[in-house]
Amino acid sequence: MTDYVSDYEDVTTWTLDLDQEQVLLGLQKECVFMWTTQAGEPVGVTHSFIEIDGRLWMTAAEERKRVAAVRRDPRTCVCVTSTGTSMGEGKTITYKGTTVVHPKEDRVIKDWFYAIFAEKRYGSRGPDYVQQMITLIDSPNRVILEFIPGKKISHDRDKMEAATRPLEAK
Repeated sequence: MTDYVSDYEDVTTWTLDLDQEQVLLGLQKECVFMWTTQAGEPVGVTHSFIEIDGRLWMTAAEERKRVAAVRRDPRTCVCVTSTGTSMGEGKTITYKGTTVVHPKEDRVIKDWFYAIFAEKRYGSRGPDYVQQMITLIDSPNRVILEFIPGKKISHDRDKMEAATRPLEAK
C-alpha cells in the first residue's frame, strides 16, 4: 500500500529535479523579474529572457525604472513557470539573486546576446524575422541585464499529485 500525504501543509519536498529545471529554462521564454522600488515596495514585470551557463539574461531600455532600481539595489528575484511550454503546468522555480546592468556601450555583450535572444524568441519565424528583431532591439539606449541566481525555491506539482491519494468521484 502506498503512503499518501494527508494535507499540503509542507510542500517543500516536491521540488523540481535539476534536469527538469534545465529543460524548463530552455523551453520557457518569459519570466517574472522582480525588484524593489526606491520607496521599498516590491514590483515585478513579465520579461523575456534567455538562460546561459546558469545565468538569466534580459534586456530593457535604460530609462525603465527597473534599471535605476537595480543599479541602486541589485538584489532581485526571478520566477519561471512551465505554463505555456510542452512541460505543461505545475513546474515552477523562483530564484533570489542579484542583477548586473551592463553598460549600453558594451558591444561585445550586446552582439552575442541579441543573436541568441532573437533566435530563441523568434527563430521559428525564420532568419529574416530574427534579423529584423535584432535590428529593432539594438537601440542606442538599451542595456543588458544579467541575473545571477542565488537561493532557489522550486515546485513540481506532478510529484505532489503522485503523493496524494486520488480523489473519489461522487
